[in-house]
Amino acid sequence: MSDHEMTPSVVERWRTLRTAAGPIDPTELDALWADLKSVDVSSILGSWRGFAFPTGHPVERVLARSRWHGKRFLALDDAQPLICRAEDSEGGGLYSDTTSGRGEASLWNIEFRGEVTATMVYDGMPVFDHFKQVDDDTLMGVMNGKAATVAPDGHLFYFGLERE
Repeated sequence: MSDHEMTPSVVERWRTLRTAAGPIDPTELDALWADLKSVDVSSILGSWRGFAFPTGHPVERVLARSRWHGKRFLALDDAQPLICRAEDSEGGGLYSDTTSGRGEASLWNIEFRGEVTATMVYDGMPVFDHFKQVDDDTLMGVMNGKAATVAPDGHLFYFGLERE
């Protein structure tokens, strides 16, 4: 058996990490990120359901409390980073949480870790969500920015998005 046949594919590694109960070592997510393909902002427009990879990053708890559902990319200058499920509506209707997100966001192709890839730039915070493609309907994201986005151990927050 060749080395290539023994090495799990990027999609297989994604699936393993996607279903892991955690905690996941962020260096595994760093390695997966490095192997994914960059994506252009024009190809990610639409509504996406999100999830946090369970690494213990403080942002995980913040998103759980806010009942984070995902993100909406309506146009390059109209992105909603925090689509949340309302507690008080029957069935938990969705809304854009502009209070927690300090506004909304826009989409740009920005260099991160030596590659240009789709990036959401928050309007009211020094935060960037960079995206790479797992497949046509799945993105991996990493939140980058000032100190608030970095865990005490120095790792960034990783998450996934699945097209709705």
